[in-house]
Amino acid sequence: MNLLAHWYLTAMQHPSDMVWASVAFAGQSLFGLRFLIQWLSSEKEGHSVVPLAFWYCSVIATVISLGYAVHIGAWPLLPGYCLPLPIYVRNMAMIYRDRRKAATA
Repeated sequence: MNLLAHWYLTAMQHPSDMVWASVAFAGQSLFGLRFLIQWLSSEKEGHSVVPLAFWYCSVIATVISLGYAVHIGAWPLLPGYCLPLPIYVRNMAMIYRDRRKAATA
């Protein structure tokens, strides 16, 4: 109960901190959700696949987490968020390219 009381008092005294904590939790939740999406897609297909939704979750989670890291001034985390971002976007571009090729064939 003390934990809930502490959380409530912190939220009332520093509401912007709680908003940013919620942003951080949202980013991390999306990172976790992408693996659930990949697992369920692989089970459905019967072999390992990485669906487009995985890459969307990756991009959105990275942008959210990057915003949080900048807000709290956690500069050492920036390379970990920034460097994979072009890879995620490139994978999405390749999926769309392959879909266009398949549609015109």
